[in-house]
Amino acid sequence: MKNIAILCSGGDVSGMNPALKHFVEYALKNRLKPYFIYDGFEGLIDNKIKEASYCDVAGIINKGGTKIGSSRSERFMHATYRKQAKENLQKHAIDMLVLLGGDGSFRGMEIFYKEHGIKFCGIPATIDNDIAGTSYCLGVDTALNIIRTAIDAIRDTASSFGRAFVIETMGRECGYLALVSALTSGAELCLIPEITSDLAAYEKRFKTEIANGRKYFLAIISEGIKEDTQEIAQWFEEKIGIETRVSILGYIQRGGNPTVYDRLMAYKFVSHAMNGLLQGMDDSVICYNDGGFSYKSIEDVALKKYTLDTELLSYFKELSNV
Repeated sequence: MKNIAILCSGGDVSGMNPALKHFVEYALKNRLKPYFIYDGFEGLIDNKIKEASYCDVAGIINKGGTKIGSSRSERFMHATYRKQAKENLQKHAIDMLVLLGGDGSFRGMEIFYKEHGIKFCGIPATIDNDIAGTSYCLGVDTALNIIRTAIDAIRDTASSFGRAFVIETMGRECGYLALVSALTSGAELCLIPEITSDLAAYEKRFKTEIANGRKYFLAIISEGIKEDTQEIAQWFEEKIGIETRVSILGYIQRGGNPTVYDRLMAYKFVSHAMNGLLQGMDDSVICYNDGGFSYKSIEDVALKKYTLDTELLSYFKELSNV
């Protein structure tokens, strides 16, 4: 019986716990001995490695976050600690890893593989959905639904008081969450880091809409834009002439009950990742595009910059309408 382990690295997402559950069940089904590595690469360095069983994953499929913890590890960037991590895996006779994380985690794992030959398959897991080579990352659907619920609730107050609301989503340098949320919530304004927008171009349009009876505005902005959220609110009040409030959604976007879609994607991602390892894919990331899964190299994933697809960008232009 071969030994295989799973770890979570970087930001947590809703979908990791369903992935852990299926990992244990699929491993045992395939006569593999499953191990959990707690607290990401930090736990790998500190030998927080334990054999996992059905009992460890009972009742976690509906939980957000990750039962085994996650981390961002500066120590793993140093060869001495990677050697220590390798020795810890040797103690448990583990030579295959499934890694839930983002491009930084994959790059670290690639170095680890080249140095010590630990086979791995990466599963894209970040709500930012900013990993090149895959159109979907685990946890995104849950995050979008959390944002949708928040926006729908804020709309009630915006319409009742006749206010503008500036709602900030996560996304670092990627506007995926903001754009999709704006499109699906009927927002009047969306600002994303990929496209520089001229607020002055919206001024005439918004004033005309107010003159024609509009009572409130929803503006969805990504945290990665150059303007400060308060600056956008100030612009609404000073240039458009409407009372404005700011709502920064923050970390509520990373948690919550995993949606059906993310539970299903967790199941599929894990199955394909483990199948790939068993079939000799020793150094890959499992990606999802056009309804199907494929194995891609680190060069095609972690070493390339993610860009929003052209279809989404065309929708942004339609939404802007300026």
